[in-house]
Amino acid sequence: MMYKRLPAFLALTLLSLNGFSQCPIGEVEVSIDVATDTYARECYWELVPAVNSCGAGTIFSGGNSAVGCNGGSLQNNPSGGYPNNSIIQEGPWCLSQGANYKIIFVDDYGDGGLTFTVKINGFPVYTGLTGSGANAGTPLIFTAEPPPAFDMSCRGIQLASYVNIGNVPVIAEFFNRGSVTISSMDVHYSIDNGTAISSSVSGLSLAPFTGSNITNSIAWPAMSNGVYTIKVWASNLNGNADLNNNNDTAYRTLTVGPGIPNIIDDYIGVTPILTVIGNSADGVSVPRDLDFHPVLTRNELWVINKSTENSGGETVKFSNAGQAGQTSLLQQDGNAWHFMSLPTGIAFSDNENFATSPGVYDANHNGGAPFTGPSLWSSNAAIYAQPSGGNGSHLDMLHQTPYGMGICHEADNIFWVFDQDGGDPVRYDFKEDHGPGNDDHSDAVIRRYEGLGLQGEPTYHVPSHLVLDKESGMLYIVDTNNDRILKMDIHSGSFAANLTQYEAVAEYSSYTGASWSVFANTGLVTPSGIDIIEDRLIVSDYASGDIIIYSTAGSTGVELGRIVTGTPGIMGIKIGPDGKIWYVNATTNIVGRIDGLSVGIKSNSNVSALDVFPNPAGNIATLRLDAPLSEPAQVSVINMTGQLVLTSVMHRGESTLQLNTENLTAGIYAIRLLDGVEISNTRFVKK
Repeated sequence: MMYKRLPAFLALTLLSLNGFSQCPIGEVEVSIDVATDTYARECYWELVPAVNSCGAGTIFSGGNSAVGCNGGSLQNNPSGGYPNNSIIQEGPWCLSQGANYKIIFVDDYGDGGLTFTVKINGFPVYTGLTGSGANAGTPLIFTAEPPPAFDMSCRGIQLASYVNIGNVPVIAEFFNRGSVTISSMDVHYSIDNGTAISSSVSGLSLAPFTGSNITNSIAWPAMSNGVYTIKVWASNLNGNADLNNNNDTAYRTLTVGPGIPNIIDDYIGVTPILTVIGNSADGVSVPRDLDFHPVLTRNELWVINKSTENSGGETVKFSNAGQAGQTSLLQQDGNAWHFMSLPTGIAFSDNENFATSPGVYDANHNGGAPFTGPSLWSSNAAIYAQPSGGNGSHLDMLHQTPYGMGICHEADNIFWVFDQDGGDPVRYDFKEDHGPGNDDHSDAVIRRYEGLGLQGEPTYHVPSHLVLDKESGMLYIVDTNNDRILKMDIHSGSFAANLTQYEAVAEYSSYTGASWSVFANTGLVTPSGIDIIEDRLIVSDYASGDIIIYSTAGSTGVELGRIVTGTPGIMGIKIGPDGKIWYVNATTNIVGRIDGLSVGIKSNSNVSALDVFPNPAGNIATLRLDAPLSEPAQVSVINMTGQLVLTSVMHRGESTLQLNTENLTAGIYAIRLLDGVEISNTRFVKK
């Protein structure tokens, strides 16, 4: 290893000992890895003492000297400099231990493009250093200090922002910032600064500057709804004290609340009532998708507008959605033209971030190579759509999916995108976001699952949404132009090859051999929206306005019923916190909710239970109500297309139905009991 010669007045020593070198006492070895983007020629940087400015006492300079210290934001488009989408290793140098140094990064366009990793004695002590590089450049200060032997950082608590009552596993990401591999440690948590709950973890092999998710063996018994603060930390590292207490503890505020009720079957056989939640007066304009904030008790609904390619998309946030006191807020990020151009989908993660998919070929709109993909955003009002450097407020963006026509969440910052350009589902793991308006994508992992032959709507107007059943790992994909729904096991498939990267990321690869099949392929004209709850899947048809209800219990989908809205143009659909179906209509510029006389009726404790037996039934069935009637009530039997096929009358609390009519073929039927208003409802299967 050869150390770089430094100016004498810095009192730095250059040593070369047949390829094996070390710095003298009082100095440490420092090297810097520089990651470039697609426009590396725009970038220049210098390493200087922290008190110096660019060009004064320069220890090292790299990148394009034609940009120089004063080239920030001039947009001169010089040639030369580093290669694109590469990692360049600079150094090492011997620097004074404990002294502060400065990386000054200058960018010709002032929109970022270099990311720095500072290694001290071989350890990556500083990572993800970047900035806009505008004007006089971005100063990035670090201290030339090697890591201590024992330093365990708790980087985050891996719990959703919203959980239900019950035993909640406490999982946290721990990162070893020390120089010694950790084999054992104690992990702790407390709720609202209460008693610490501790457990010992052994059998680890956590190498320096690596991390792992670790679960406390004692779950948190969350017994009451409310808002709680959880604290997590570690101690007793290989039997030693932590030598740096500044990064030990992570905090997270989370909400315990009720789950989403599964009342989808209540829609079967019911005439829908379409309730308008928002329209153009709220800023709704060609809405393509919607999602609820993951803290369900906030009842906060986000809608994404298509807008234009050059302006970029918009979001409309409905607070207290569908309730008294509802308000709406139309927002657009300052750089939506790039990071949210013609958006097709929106999906929240459990950590309160959300991601959007792009409906364009090239986010730079210059007709060149495809360079676009999903963007990650914060739902925090202090961050989203607020000014942040030259790159807007986005938290991250990756660029391997032209014409991303739908998006859904898996876990953490992991999302699946429908890639219409390649005809594949693509898994995007943003890993750690780079912060608002920054530009570090080097840790991202992107995997393209090939062989499904997906085809989106050819004009790129109608999205092809997708949804993940997180419990089973089954990904359901709307294959719009093939008029079908596919399902794929996300835990199947294997690595096939590394793919050409449009930008420097940790991995961009193809996976083949995934297990997939056709879930449904009849009765669909232009399917678009999709959502799931337990064993019920709903799909919207853009062409007809129908919403189809499927059972996922079998290997293929069983259609249980259709909600005939009579309003073509429905794209995204979502099962809301109330269990009801919410949707957007891009033709009528409507955000709506589907109601009905009996939808959700089972949640009313005043409703009597109605039983039918035997079930499945043959030619005769008996109905029985758990509370007697004061006067006769009408019994209505309805098939899955909403047609009334049989009527009868119940006296007191029991009635017999004759089912041997030509209208009652084998299938699923709904029964409604009415006495001016609905008394009860149930379902049965005719053999």
